[in-house]
Amino acid sequence: MERADLLELIDNYIDPAGLDYQEWLQVGMALKEEGYSVSDWESWSRRDAARYRKGECARKWNGFNGAGTPVTGGTIVQMAMDRGYRPKGDGHELEWDDMIHREESPIIDTGWIEGREVSEPVSWNPKQELIKYLETLFDSTENVGYVTHSFEKDGKHMPTKGVWDRTAGQLIQELYKCSDMLDVIGDYNQEAGAWIRFNPLDGKGIKNENVIEFRYALVESDSMEIEKQNAVIRELELPVACLVHSGGKSLHAVVRVDAADYQEYRKRVDYLYNICNKNGLKVDGQNKNPSRLSRMPGIMRNGRKQFLLDTNIGKASWNEWHEYIESISDDLPEPEPLESVWDSLPELSPCLIEGVLRKGHKMLLAGPSKAGKSFLQIELCIAIAEGRRWLGWQCAKGRVMYVNLELDRASCLHRFRDVYGALGWLPSGLGNIDIWNLRGKSCPMDKLAPKLIRRALKKDYVAIIIDPIYKVITGDENSADQMAAFCNQFDKVCTELGCAVIYCHHHSKGSQGAKRSMDRASGSGVFARDPDALLDLIELETTEALLKQEENKAVCRACRDYLEEHLPGWEEDVSQDDMLSSVQMLAYCKKRLTEAQNREANARCTAAAKKARTMTAWRIDGTLREFPKFDPVDVWFDYPVHRPDAVGSLKDIQPEAERPVWQKAAENRKRQAEDKRMKKRNEFEIEFANIELEGREVSAQELAEKLGTNSKELLSWLGDTRRQKSDLKKDFEKYMGENGTMQIRRKADAQE
Repeated sequence: MERADLLELIDNYIDPAGLDYQEWLQVGMALKEEGYSVSDWESWSRRDAARYRKGECARKWNGFNGAGTPVTGGTIVQMAMDRGYRPKGDGHELEWDDMIHREESPIIDTGWIEGREVSEPVSWNPKQELIKYLETLFDSTENVGYVTHSFEKDGKHMPTKGVWDRTAGQLIQELYKCSDMLDVIGDYNQEAGAWIRFNPLDGKGIKNENVIEFRYALVESDSMEIEKQNAVIRELELPVACLVHSGGKSLHAVVRVDAADYQEYRKRVDYLYNICNKNGLKVDGQNKNPSRLSRMPGIMRNGRKQFLLDTNIGKASWNEWHEYIESISDDLPEPEPLESVWDSLPELSPCLIEGVLRKGHKMLLAGPSKAGKSFLQIELCIAIAEGRRWLGWQCAKGRVMYVNLELDRASCLHRFRDVYGALGWLPSGLGNIDIWNLRGKSCPMDKLAPKLIRRALKKDYVAIIIDPIYKVITGDENSADQMAAFCNQFDKVCTELGCAVIYCHHHSKGSQGAKRSMDRASGSGVFARDPDALLDLIELETTEALLKQEENKAVCRACRDYLEEHLPGWEEDVSQDDMLSSVQMLAYCKKRLTEAQNREANARCTAAAKKARTMTAWRIDGTLREFPKFDPVDVWFDYPVHRPDAVGSLKDIQPEAERPVWQKAAENRKRQAEDKRMKKRNEFEIEFANIELEGREVSAQELAEKLGTNSKELLSWLGDTRRQKSDLKKDFEKYMGENGTMQIRRKADAQE
């Protein structure tokens, strides 16, 4: 199909206003794949005045970098056929996967290039030309294959197998000594000429398997005049070792390809021929094999000279030439003057996570093991699907794909149900969540990205979450260049799908508290600097007092929930202060519930208290590219969800490595004092129990002496330093609660 045909199809059959966003992107991808310009896509897109945004086409176009399964012109043809187009003529209707090929834009315009004159040498030394050819292409110990004898077939002179067991050193030495080069190479038919193989052989034959170094390839074309061939070869900077006039209609360019093996040779020759063909130098495809014959310089052919035109021209090596070609044939956009867009700046991508991440951008979640990173990402999936808050940040509602690389399918699905249940949200957005389970089937990211793009192309995802990336890392994670190439795969997914990519990675080994959040992720610093948003988790060390506080809250919640279920109107009997005390709530439950209900409520409270003890505390810090830095967010990982610390219990806790030495020492002394106090308290309980068994009165002073302290400190152990009474029997009486802990109350209260 010619270039104009695709433009006619989109102009006559495809209305941009009738396409959804993904279909519009597919048209752009197909046009770029088939070699069209961004202006073609943009002029067509302007027809959708309601959605057209100046500059958006160019921004998207620059991100279309191709994929393993590219969107081709066949997509446009199918779209047009769906809207009434029918191909004309003797051709066939294209199927969805049919490919439409057209030549890429050339690097040089051969229509304007001037030919470069080629003249037969007047003063000609055939022997010296062959010596120079051999010295340029071969080491002295390498075997050279050449042919001087020929036979006729269908009116053409065809070479025989020739000679292959002489080294370049032997030939050069004999050529220097001889008076006539034919004494060395033998007679030949001057109508047919002679041939030589440009790659060294093993001395056992002339087939591809006899080639020992895949050093050179032959570029020959007879569809262009000699002068223009000479000009194009030089203009393309081909790394030519020897350029030989064939004595006919073509030049033979022996080009350096420097391949390691036959497979690499084939790839490089295909690339070389593609560049030549694209630029008007139509190469003879029969010359691809590495054992191919080329024309030998210093020979006559049908009255014309086969002569060495030049040596060592163009780039010095294949790699240098390849880099040069790639640099001048890239798809990078041209610089644009700021003045031209100052008054019509493109719109910023909308927020996906308010104040943290935009749609189409990348986010990395980093943290140590057991931080619940997978659960955190599942929570994010659900928050996006439901359009709700995640860790306090509002999420835009949309469709999301969760790429599960680590868990088995059943475990992953159960986790989603468990998180929904723990959050207490109705699963109304399940249709917005797709899960791609790849445990045991994952592949490196450069292979996974095109497969992911193909599956996600028509799903209109706002985010793709990949968990975890260590399963798909390609290369050494400590290598900056290799990790930059790895992270580029996320860019490809973002640009081709127009969605955010969110992924998690683990911390490096050792203490992380003293490091900045962006330096904690394992491996190269690229991980921290590549994403648009980086959220990092670090664990906080909780104290016994803090855990008791959380235990108290958990018991209070369990009591309130049980009372809600079984005792309507209970709130009118309990003050706000009592609702915050587990002791008071348990006492109220005992007072108002039946014995069976009280046992059930106590069981729930015990389970809640035990669960509270298993919670871990975390601080989430961040580095953002598009938004101001946010204050650290403290959360409790209350399996299976993370709950923000709404009351600020964790605010004053510093990570272990961030606390100064004096503070650590003070905390250690305080901990030792608390341990000592608890030991004395236990001793007191034992002595008091013994006294009670004896059934006698005892003074505080007597008890204090037994414990090696004074009566004032003794009273402080009981939690009431204001009382200075000397007679414990008079003021207090021991009371053992159901939970087995000792409490003290006034004797008068006990008598009641």
